[in-house]
Amino acid sequence: MNDTPKFAVIGGGSWATAIAKMLCVNVNEIAWYMRSTYAIEHIRLQKHNPNYLSSVEFDNAKLKLTNDINEAVAYADYIIFAIPSAFLSGELEKLTESLEGKVIFSAIKGIVPETSLIVGEHFHEKYDIPYENIGVITGPCHAEEVALERLSYLTIACGDQKKAKIMAKRLDSYYIKTKISDDIVGTEYAAMLKNIYAIAAGIAHGLGYGDNFQALLMSNAIREMKKFIRKVHRMKRNINNSAYLGDLLVTGYSVFSRNRMFGNMIGKGYTVKSAMMEMSMVAEGYYATKSAYNLNEEYKAKTPIIDAVYSILYEGKDAKQVFKKLTDKLD
Repeated sequence: MNDTPKFAVIGGGSWATAIAKMLCVNVNEIAWYMRSTYAIEHIRLQKHNPNYLSSVEFDNAKLKLTNDINEAVAYADYIIFAIPSAFLSGELEKLTESLEGKVIFSAIKGIVPETSLIVGEHFHEKYDIPYENIGVITGPCHAEEVALERLSYLTIACGDQKKAKIMAKRLDSYYIKTKISDDIVGTEYAAMLKNIYAIAAGIAHGLGYGDNFQALLMSNAIREMKKFIRKVHRMKRNINNSAYLGDLLVTGYSVFSRNRMFGNMIGKGYTVKSAMMEMSMVAEGYYATKSAYNLNEEYKAKTPIIDAVYSILYEGKDAKQVFKKLTDKLD
């Protein structure tokens, strides 16, 4: 692998835009793939993404913009996927370029619906990418605060610590602090599960529960997350570290959290369909809820919060009644 590797970002949303911004601080050029030719032309002319984080101004000399995913993949040694998990398979179907020898980092906080695998496992199982060439970028970090250059923290997980350090160095700046981890599976499952718990927090808020209950809910959520991840992948990890607890808290409480926003609408009486239509961005937790629930039929972890969210979103049960029962299961 080249000592000065080339980087590509796959995706045109807010998190992809934030990652492109972070990379441009430390890299002379990046490839950036997005489907929208309108967005690409707008960035070339106006120097900002018209749809997401429009306050971020780019130096176009650093951007190799393309709406051809194969061009971006061919260009790069390190490829960062930052698109909703529901759309990943569709984008990968366009690939004619080989991923052999590429280092794949997932900034996707969800499960691939077609395979019910986290993104790293999907690339390993379906594309034969070795685990030492797979990494994960997790928070606690919201794209909107990256745009504002507010101090934020990232955890970079990879089986090959050298590759984790390479990625961390390219994302680090005066407002981004990075740390590395070898817990690829745990951090990625945590990034997926926290979106479900953020939906639960939003539902609770929409139903009128206060801060006292929210604190209890988050306390139970981190313990439930620990039980679930331990069933999936047993290793020594501190669930109170920022990649797990920190990411859960920011997603559960932040005004920027789309999953909390989605849950809040459900709690206020929106149907799932109407809430999804109202939002301009995908709430990953909706898809994650079904995947986690189905996975847990095998693992048998005790997950009353996931079960409650699933029953509301997928079984059409009344949120008020479900949460009334849930309150008796939490401590």
